[in-house]
Amino acid sequence: MSTLQPSTPRPSAELLAALRVDLAIARAHRGPVLSFGLPAIDERLSDHGLDAGGLHEIAAASEQLTDDAAATLFLAGIAARFCDQPDFTMLWAVTAFDLYAPGLEQVGLGPEKVLYGQGRKDAEVLAMAEDALRDGSLACVIAEVKAADMTATRRLQLAAADGQTPMLLYRRHRSRGRCPLSTPSAAMTRWRIGSAASERTPWQGVGRPRWQIDLVRQRNGNPFSLELEACDATGRLALPAAVADRAVAQERATSKAA
Repeated sequence: MSTLQPSTPRPSAELLAALRVDLAIARAHRGPVLSFGLPAIDERLSDHGLDAGGLHEIAAASEQLTDDAAATLFLAGIAARFCDQPDFTMLWAVTAFDLYAPGLEQVGLGPEKVLYGQGRKDAEVLAMAEDALRDGSLACVIAEVKAADMTATRRLQLAAADGQTPMLLYRRHRSRGRCPLSTPSAAMTRWRIGSAASERTPWQGVGRPRWQIDLVRQRNGNPFSLELEACDATGRLALPAAVADRAVAQERATSKAA
């Protein structure tokens, strides 16, 4: 004889309405575009920042661990700024968990902000990311995969647009030195990140890390390359001091000539 199980009570209309309001407020705080706060980047991006309802791809400049670390922290810094509201969390989906939590926290992505998901293969990680994007309640989603074809990236782009949630896809593994960004993709922006020599300091030690950042492709815009100082404790990049001073001097010279 079978036993009837009590059905799960459905949420009330009032509760659903309240959840929709909370979600709308969260999306409004996140904003349609996340700027880098650096004119050197924002003025060259067609949207003047990263579209919060789009797919953005990142790859390391080489197989070296230093470049892998630079790309990972570049991702973490972006995620930290998407999560800058008190109750915002994000999903980081992987097949092999090797993230270094103290390193993420140094660029502003504390453990209270991150939900980790692990799949056995890329297909599971991509499915996890797509579901999280369509849910629309997360500040952003990061997924690390070996490969993602055009169909997979189209699905992620559509899911990001539907849920108005930014998708950061880390194409982490390289095959025989081939750049993962050489394959077709539906991403709105594609970034290649590598480490660069830090500035010499007047005392013994290492200066603030620097990264070589290449925007390989963007919709409705041109590619560009910049050398920048790595993310600070809030996930923000900076121009190297010499470059920043040179830019100020040029502005002053221009104003005097005018």
